[in-house]
Amino acid sequence: MGMPGVELTAPPPLSVYVHIPWCVRKCPYCDFNSHEASGELPEARYIAALVADLESALPQVWGRTVQSVFLGGGTPSLLSEKGLDDLLVALRARLQLAPNAEITMEANPGTFEQARFKAYAKAGVNRLSIGVQSFNSQHLKALGRIHDGDTARRAIEMAAQYFANFNLDLMYGLPDQTSAQALRDIETALSYQPHHLSCYQLTLEPHTAFYNHPPTLPDGDAVAQLGELIETRLSEAGYAHYETSAFAQPGYRCAHNLNYWTFGDYLGLGAGAHGKLSSAKSIARQMRHKNPQAYMKAMEAGNAIQERHEVTAAELPFEFMMNALRLCEGIPVNLFEQRTGLSFAVLSQYLQQAEQRGLITRDFRWLKPTQLGQRFLNDLLQIFLPNKD
Repeated sequence: MGMPGVELTAPPPLSVYVHIPWCVRKCPYCDFNSHEASGELPEARYIAALVADLESALPQVWGRTVQSVFLGGGTPSLLSEKGLDDLLVALRARLQLAPNAEITMEANPGTFEQARFKAYAKAGVNRLSIGVQSFNSQHLKALGRIHDGDTARRAIEMAAQYFANFNLDLMYGLPDQTSAQALRDIETALSYQPHHLSCYQLTLEPHTAFYNHPPTLPDGDAVAQLGELIETRLSEAGYAHYETSAFAQPGYRCAHNLNYWTFGDYLGLGAGAHGKLSSAKSIARQMRHKNPQAYMKAMEAGNAIQERHEVTAAELPFEFMMNALRLCEGIPVNLFEQRTGLSFAVLSQYLQQAEQRGLITRDFRWLKPTQLGQRFLNDLLQIFLPNKD
């Protein structure tokens, strides 16, 4: 069936994502666009490219307020104190940041980065996300991490001094990890009372070292059961499980990620950064050049965008649901029309099928995945793929 074109009555909320592509060492499970830093980082040149990238994108976001900024990577905490300050000053000078905008930075627990936490807070970062993964040094080694359990503990103690809002990233289902060990990691994390926890199951992603040389991972059913135990424990400790792998104390949900899940707009700056920007009649996805050198070169020549794709009306149900159905509590029904400009009626055939299979529950106001739908999210999402004849 032919679908009407996109027509938005108001632009969605806007966030900015900035990608810092370097790491001290590439982790064997990581499929992000990250590159091992050899020698000194071309920091000044890269920041100049980011600022030029932002300036060339300004006409697309003119007059819109930015709700959140996220510095991700790679390892953004490899940026010098001056580099980060210059970057945030440049963003503030060119964009209209909401007075209470959430500014998150990802950091590794390494001592080198810890020394800079105070300066990052001073520069305006108000939410720190620490990639702990585990407190067990043996498991950290198996994951190729360069920190140990003690370094992780010290980093959290330091983060708590400077940040009134911090997140800890934890992974479970690790090579040779028992359920008891995974739960011990959760208890250790809870002892620091983080405002937010991200708990991911280790998955083997294509194009990673682990995918090519798989370690022995715990059995799938045992890991699913472990996920439920973790959820129960965190719920007892006062953390709401609000998104597939995110848990938060009241008032501390990640505004930036929530904007992704509710199909908001985001400007992606930096090597390999993805963006999604809406205008009254179109929703477009963009991707910058992935390789840091290629990105800087392209930006110096005047345009860092490598790919641009206009999302068609036929693709929108899947694009929207791929994000919204990650939210455990679901979404208000009218959000679909607000964010896509399409009538909710275009979803009816998909929703019927999902409902019959027990994967969603809905009424005239609200739509949410059932527990079965949360557990089999990929099966649920496949229902919304276009042209599945």
